[in-house]
Amino acid sequence: MVEAAGIDLLNLLLVLTLAWTFGILVERVGYPALMGELLAGIIFGPAVLGWIHSTESIEVFAELGVFLLMIYVGMEVDLHDLFELGPQSLMVALGGFLVPFGLGYLLGGFIGATIEQSLFIGIAMAATSLATKSRILVDLEILDTRIAGVLLGGALLSDVGVMVVFAGIMGFIETGDVTLVDLGLVAARALVFFAAALLVGDRFLPYLWAQLEDWMERHEFVDKTSAFTVALVVALVFAFFAAMADLHMIIGGFIAGLFLRQAQLEEDIYEHMYSVMYDLAMGFFAPIFFVSVAFDLTLSVFTQSLGLLVAVLAVAFIGKIVGSWLFALPTKLSSKEGLVIGFGMNGRGTVEIVIVSIALSAGVIGQELFSILVFTAIFTTTLVPPTVKWGVDWLARADELVFTDELDFEAGSEPGAPDD
Repeated sequence: MVEAAGIDLLNLLLVLTLAWTFGILVERVGYPALMGELLAGIIFGPAVLGWIHSTESIEVFAELGVFLLMIYVGMEVDLHDLFELGPQSLMVALGGFLVPFGLGYLLGGFIGATIEQSLFIGIAMAATSLATKSRILVDLEILDTRIAGVLLGGALLSDVGVMVVFAGIMGFIETGDVTLVDLGLVAARALVFFAAALLVGDRFLPYLWAQLEDWMERHEFVDKTSAFTVALVVALVFAFFAAMADLHMIIGGFIAGLFLRQAQLEEDIYEHMYSVMYDLAMGFFAPIFFVSVAFDLTLSVFTQSLGLLVAVLAVAFIGKIVGSWLFALPTKLSSKEGLVIGFGMNGRGTVEIVIVSIALSAGVIGQELFSILVFTAIFTTTLVPPTVKWGVDWLARADELVFTDELDFEAGSEPGAPDD
């Protein structure tokens, strides 16, 4: 008994150490840490060396990691910014979602996948990664350009849209309904949950937080740790109601994160809450999840299913890049700007990996398709930094790299022009 516990602890220690080491290494070359964590799981997990493996404790930590990660992702999204985003971001988000989702679903039908599997292929193709985009734009020092603003807005809208559709798909899979009426009921239930969550989170949660803060101040009990505990309780409540609506618990975590950001807390309390959530998710639990994802990967897809892997990669690239570019054409963006934004939208990263992992655990997809979709996320994310950098240099050479201060100037009155 004691020996088994010791082996489990050693396994956990190796998982964390390798995740941390490989995460730092890949960040040094400009890629998100999750790429290194996945690489560590592939090399040292069952696929190659077999030094680390899944255990019951690893699975529990990984599941908690997904939940905390989605709370953190939600806290990265400003709901008010969603409603204020311009038409360019909305069009890019639509194109970057509809085209790859449709192509992915059609590809599933072509290869003989079930409806459920085809839906997951489509949603995996439609996913993008806001965190990856943010890091790359910071590294390239182009946050003050129009393409950066549209790209971040499009990725943000796309992430929210993917979570909404994912909620509907999970509801469909849970109920097994296949008629149009029943599909409509599943979609309606998901929309009702989001509408109710929006009402509670945007209208009542700030009021409850204000009352809690007043109570703490009156009793001289301003405790940041207690505020964080309350935040976790709120997230679990949203997760519970998501489960009651036949949705996955990570939907509740994501929604809770959205509204924790809107709660109008005192700045120092919110910053503490945000920092602790980030440290717990990104520093401990999420790395365990990404390393453990690789335990289910099979490298045989490169020899036995190479044709399918290439087909999925082609759909992923063409769908996301062409979709974003086509829908950007009717806007004020130039054709070149639309193409570069498509390069940026192409990286999947965190969101796709979380979604396909849930599909695997639910038994909707098998190990082969799971491996193909995870490798697709890896390959598309890997190519974002070089392609976006090339695109930015291309725009600069063509004198089409528009900065936001230029847009502000164009929107205002010309110097010396009389006021109306």
